[in-house]
Amino acid sequence: MKILTILGSPKKNGNTAGVLGMFEGLVADGHDVDRLNIAEVEVAGCVGCYACQEHPDEAFCAQKDDAQGIFHRILEADAVVYAAPLYMWGFPAGMHALLERHLALVTGYSGPNYKSLIEGKRVALLVTSGGPVENNAELIQAVFDRLADWGQVDVVGKYMVPDCTSPDALPEAAADVAKKMAKDIAG
Repeated sequence: MKILTILGSPKKNGNTAGVLGMFEGLVADGHDVDRLNIAEVEVAGCVGCYACQEHPDEAFCAQKDDAQGIFHRILEADAVVYAAPLYMWGFPAGMHALLERHLALVTGYSGPNYKSLIEGKRVALLVTSGGPVENNAELIQAVFDRLADWGQVDVVGKYMVPDCTSPDALPEAAADVAKKMAKDIAG
């Protein structure tokens, strides 16, 4: 199985990277794992030009940045893990911009010509936060659920790791979450 992990944190070695690394280590044997660090690419937010909607059979975007290559990696993967720290109850800016640009993966969404290039793709959400999940991480999950419904993807799971204060001192639950993700995503 080809698994693409998207680290949506502006920090390459933060809490989210730590938990994601645990997961990747568990599935690396027998699976092709490809990590994309959002901090290492240039992806601007969607400008609403809708040029992508004129290309229902390809992941086309009129903007000239790294999004096209990322879309190619998403389409080639069997499963995609979207991993992000919780910022103001939602995704960090870089990850949010990439999610906005997913518009290029779905066309005709308001009519009979609805087409998703990622339909049936296995996806998961991993979120780390400095505080609790309750009254804190509901909105990021709701946004992910809407994205999943819109893209007609198969959500394997949503995994929350609360109380992350330092990458050097991840909570004990982090390893348990990584194991559960590995089991659910890669079998």
